[in-house]
Amino acid sequence: MDVDPWVLEGQAWGAGFQRVAGVDEVGRGPLAGPVVAAAVVLPRSFAVQGIDDSKKLTPRRRERLYAEIYRQACSIGIGIAEPGEIDRTNILQAALRTMAMAVANLDPAPDCLLIDGPHRVPLPLAQRAIIGGDARSVSIAAASIVAKVTRDRMMEEYDHIFPQYGFRRHKGYPTQAHREALRRFGCCLIHRKSFKGVKEHLPPGPIHPFVERRLS
Repeated sequence: MDVDPWVLEGQAWGAGFQRVAGVDEVGRGPLAGPVVAAAVVLPRSFAVQGIDDSKKLTPRRRERLYAEIYRQACSIGIGIAEPGEIDRTNILQAALRTMAMAVANLDPAPDCLLIDGPHRVPLPLAQRAIIGGDARSVSIAAASIVAKVTRDRMMEEYDHIFPQYGFRRHKGYPTQAHREALRRFGCCLIHRKSFKGVKEHLPPGPIHPFVERRLS
């Protein structure tokens, strides 16, 4: 990070909060797979170097930092929204619910949230939504790493079940190879059937009611 990664946490502590959680999610853009959120409360003694927005890190470095975060964090919570839930509502609402779920899974519970992005989560807690927060807050960056590694591991497991799509390589994002696989094989159980790029490949016949509502 180019800025002091503890400034936002320090402001929260200065305001009297004790357990400040960074919250972030990954997986809004893919055509397949879940949205995954993480909430992380770090101790003030946390001194691991190299914590940053997960998108700026190599997979190997993310894995190493993920292990250190789990070893030292005061608490970590995970939230997951599967493709069916995304189709029933929309990607933003599903993402906000995963973040709320991740916070609810923290033990002990936080008293303040630092959230990546412009949206607050639907919880009665003190919170601050910060655009670009994963590059400004060590707690949010840690959450982004935990969420990213968790989701990547899930997509690698799905690759064993649906090897024709190449999920291990692109993690469900709309790469050229993924789009070509959709043209060849159609969609599978973990594709987001309300998304452009997937709904065009739905098989003929009756559509599940929640998909029909989203396509109308």
